[in-house]
Amino acid sequence: MPAKGYLTSSQKENLQKALRESQSSQLTQRILILLLMDDGKTYQEISEFLGCGYRTVAYWCVHGDPDNIESLHDERQKGNHKKVTKEYIELLMQIIEKEPSELGYEFVRWSTARLATYLAEVTGIKLSGEQLRRILEKKKYAYKGLPRIKMRQA
Repeated sequence: MPAKGYLTSSQKENLQKALRESQSSQLTQRILILLLMDDGKTYQEISEFLGCGYRTVAYWCVHGDPDNIESLHDERQKGNHKKVTKEYIELLMQIIEKEPSELGYEFVRWSTARLATYLAEVTGIKLSGEQLRRILEKKKYAYKGLPRIKMRQA
């Protein structure tokens, strides 16, 4: 299915510009698929040259719109927004400095699961205890099995 010269000069220029500016390896691959197809390469030749699957090449040759670079982005990424905001992290850092009893709880130490439950009630953002543990780890906090979460010593 080679379609040598199917791109207009402006489409080709736009694709080449997007290729130079691309920060995503997937976007780069998809642009190259269209440019190689314009060069008269078959799906099989493109697949072998780029080291990707034949079905991937066939899909992007059909669904990739050279007039719309956005069509080459993965649609699955659009819904994958981070739940945690800067305000959420600030609230988390304030809460771990407090004793649970200050907030009306009977337990004496925070676990990440308990923190996740409390923050879900307060903010409406539901995270797992493991997700909170990773956030705390990035902030240089670690659960030490003591009555509260302490700052790591560097």
